Amino acid sequence: MKRDAESSGTAAGTVRAALAEVAKALGHEHRVELIEQLAQGRRSVEALAERVGLSVANASQHLQQLRRAGLVTAERSGKRVVYRLADDAEIDIVGLLGGLRRVAEHTLASMDRVVGTYFRARDQLEPVTAAELVTRLRDGAVMLIDVRPEDEYGLGHLPGALNIPLRQLEQRLSELSRDLEIVAYCRGPYCVLSFEAVAALRSLGFNVRRLEEGFPEWKASGLPVETAA
Repeated sequence: MKRDAESSGTAAGTVRAALAEVAKALGHEHRVELIEQLAQGRRSVEALAERVGLSVANASQHLQQLRRAGLVTAERSGKRVVYRLADDAEIDIVGLLGGLRRVAEHTLASMDRVVGTYFRARDQLEPVTAAELVTRLRDGAVMLIDVRPEDEYGLGHLPGALNIPLRQLEQRLSELSRDLEIVAYCRGPYCVLSFEAVAALRSLGFNVRRLEEGFPEWKASGLPVETAA
């Protein structure tokens, strides 16, 4: 009995240590941002470093920590090292970030403040759910715009989405419909790009809402995606 109890305690300790290793790997905002970027699709170290605003050496260090925790994998492509989310865990990793976000919403005053003062100030309307969007796209009752940068759109996007990066929005208003509701999406529930796009378009009289989540969550749900030619 004593030996069984010791074995049980060792097994439970190993599980807790593994959980702590994953939590430790995500314990830096740059590593969370790297995971968010890789949820869009595979990228080289250089591309990730530029996107996150780090040196290549610094980005590589953060990526190695994520790799040791089994959250990302790497492979060589010519002279470059290309990273992606772990193949068998992509859905769970995206879900983990969502779970962390929901916990932070309930427990951290700083999260509550930024949600209230920034995000809700720009969009107080109920966002469009993925299920609702699927139905409305099938019925041709909505215009879908992806406001992420072109390279992220190229890695994968929702079917039929028109790519209008936020920085181009003002110059491309003529491409938008005033007869259909417009749904804008980007990287996730708190991606500032879609909030800014919605606020700008509403000020100009467009009928527009946000998708409740973003491309990574859509993809992780098994819904169809397209890639640029």
